[in-house]
Amino acid sequence: MNWQTESRESRESLERALSIAEVGERTGLSARTLRYYEEVGLLPGVRRRQGGRRVYGPDELERLRFIRRLKQLGLSLAEIRELNAVHAIAGSTGAMLEHLETVLGSRLEELDARIGELSSLRDEIDRYRERVARRIARDAAERRQP
Repeated sequence: MNWQTESRESRESLERALSIAEVGERTGLSARTLRYYEEVGLLPGVRRRQGGRRVYGPDELERLRFIRRLKQLGLSLAEIRELNAVHAIAGSTGAMLEHLETVLGSRLEELDARIGELSSLRDEIDRYRERVARRIARDAAERRQP
């Protein structure tokens, strides 16, 4: 390739690029969140136009969808940043996915423990509610007696 071809490809890439507002519309993330993700290293290498405006392409959109999904699964931004670091250090998606599997396994254990706690709390609330209902019935019966 010569400099003219690279320049044309680079121009075409920027023409297909999305603005921060367009990415926000597509991902449901605010411009502030997008800037923050870039600042903390979750979205590295965001390109900019000559005027300094950020432009995003398919890779950034895919990464943002992945981040959003991981957040929905309960991962913190620190955990997501750690996954990025594993990917960057190991240089492979496989290493990152293995780490993700470990993190998700831990999340499942935490979730199962929390479900157990909530189930116990539900049973306790149910028992207490029954006691309250008996007390209400007893108080109503006492009011009816002369």
